Amino acid sequence: MTPNWITTAIERSRSRRPVTWLTLIGVLLLPVVIGGILVAALYNPTERLDSLTAAVVNEDEPVTINDQLVPLGRQLTAGLVEGSDDVDSNLTWTISNADDAAAGLADGTYAAVITIPENFSAAATSTQPGETPEKATIQVTTPPDSLIVDDAITAQVASVAASSMGTQLSEVYLENVFLGFTTLGDQLGTAADGATQLADGATQAADGAAQLPSGITQIADGNTQLASGATQLADGAAQLSGGATQLQSGLTTIAGKTREAASGAQQLADGVNAGADQLEQTGIVPEQLTEGAGLSAQASAGVLQIAQQCAASGAAQAYCDTLLEAATGADAAATGVSDGLAQFNTAATAEFVGQFRTIGSSVATLSGGLTQIAGGIDQSAAGAGGLATGATGIQNGANGLASGSAQLADGATQAASGATSLADGVAQLADGTATLADGLHTASTSIPSYTDQQATDLATVVADPVETDGVGTSLFGASAIPLLATLALWFGGLGTFIALQAVSRRALTSRKPSALLALRAYAPAAGLGALQGLLVAGVVQLAASYSWGEWWAFAAVCVVAGIAFAAVNQALVAVFGGAGRWIAALVGVLTVATGIVSTVPNVLSSIAGLLPTSAAYQGMVAALTSASGLGAAFAGLVIWTLLALAATMLAVARRRTTSARALLKTTPVTA
Repeated sequence: MTPNWITTAIERSRSRRPVTWLTLIGVLLLPVVIGGILVAALYNPTERLDSLTAAVVNEDEPVTINDQLVPLGRQLTAGLVEGSDDVDSNLTWTISNADDAAAGLADGTYAAVITIPENFSAAATSTQPGETPEKATIQVTTPPDSLIVDDAITAQVASVAASSMGTQLSEVYLENVFLGFTTLGDQLGTAADGATQLADGATQAADGAAQLPSGITQIADGNTQLASGATQLADGAAQLSGGATQLQSGLTTIAGKTREAASGAQQLADGVNAGADQLEQTGIVPEQLTEGAGLSAQASAGVLQIAQQCAASGAAQAYCDTLLEAATGADAAATGVSDGLAQFNTAATAEFVGQFRTIGSSVATLSGGLTQIAGGIDQSAAGAGGLATGATGIQNGANGLASGSAQLADGATQAASGATSLADGVAQLADGTATLADGLHTASTSIPSYTDQQATDLATVVADPVETDGVGTSLFGASAIPLLATLALWFGGLGTFIALQAVSRRALTSRKPSALLALRAYAPAAGLGALQGLLVAGVVQLAASYSWGEWWAFAAVCVVAGIAFAAVNQALVAVFGGAGRWIAALVGVLTVATGIVSTVPNVLSSIAGLLPTSAAYQGMVAALTSASGLGAAFAGLVIWTLLALAATMLAVARRRTTSARALLKTTPVTA
């Protein structure tokens, strides 16, 4: 059994009753109970969020896009209730309606109600072309008597769900945008090629347009010449019209004369044919000539007979021979003439008759031809009349052509001037089109091109470009355990000197030095503080399961903090009496106020930074995280311990002086 001198040597605060082991155990376990309750209640509450029940009221009306139903309200509800592939649903969700949700909030069934309005899908998909963009909104409602962090938890869960839904919608939209970049780049490339071809064509057009003024000037000159020629043509057509009129008159006269010649030729043909008929009947040799030839033959025959009878007449033989020869020759000649005339008459008559008939036929043909010629001349006369009329029309047309050509020449001159301006404009167009082609090529190569997979990957990153790494799931972050442990140990030190005496009642009568008296009162409190620090570190390890390397450093800080807090609380009570405990409680409140959020006023932060709880807190944070300051924390706690002991020694020394009046009073209970 433990000796009783340990408990009897310790003085109870505000009572002369001895301190019992139960008192020491109670003081020892006070920070353990405080720390255990705080850690159990507040450390990593996200692991117990299933104890919170929330309702989802889906009033969303699905929309139809490209003949496909898009029920985003249902998808968000499913995401809240079932969770996702990355994060499970951590609250207990109930799909409800507006009336049930309102009743559940009123009676405490639901810690929050998430309402998805009826235009949620329509607003979330309002990024479609032709629609006015609108943000999709969900309503988070919590009861007026909800706990401090419940609102933050439900709002964060709803915000994460809405952010996830927004990220998914953004991914789809951005994926289409990135694929649109690829399509736009291709189309710009095609446009750039077309612009290049257009620039080439415009350059050629510029060259052609540069030649156009010269050509139009030539046209103007040609039209001037054409006007002059048309004027000459009009003059010639006038002369042609007069000549054609005279030709018509002459041809009419010729036609009449030709008809008269045809009539005469026909009469000649008739006479020739009649002569041929008469010649055929009479022959070509006159009958008197034929008769003379016959008489000559008869005479020759008579002479021949005379010659033949000459010898008988006694005439000379030579004479008779000569006469015979002459008579024979005359007879032969007369016979020949008579036969020749007969033959000639027959042959010549036939020949002449044939020739006359041929002549008659030819003359008859000539008569018909002359008649046709007369008809042709009539037609020529009519044609000459038409020619005269046409020549008049040609004259009028040539005059009009001359006038129009002159006007065309003037217009061509103006057109030449305009063509010069056109050439300049087309040249500028060619330059501008070339610049456009270069710009389109630059734009086409500058616009990124993505495959479907690249667009999906990039859309995923751009829709949620920033993510956090190293963020814990504890509601209060990595500093929660150090803050709770510091509070537990501080209130443990305060509890120690609520139970124990800070300054020995024997200080006035004892002969021992003040320092020794102060240390004797501090020693059991320091021992309790060290044990309190070790026990609190053990409770934390059970809840958080830190690595042993981290825990040993944390436990060392807890032990030193327990010892330092005992010294500081002793000094507060020793110096200020009962008000010192009030000050200690205020230090604890200030530690909580400045340890939860960094937005406290600078005055409070500055005061809290000077307190011993700040050194302990910083040391615990340094032990459990990568933060620096572990050595400074130990030094600060040691300094606070020494300062507190010095203050306690001064308080003990002050208690060792008194007045006579005080000695006459008995004070059964001191501070």
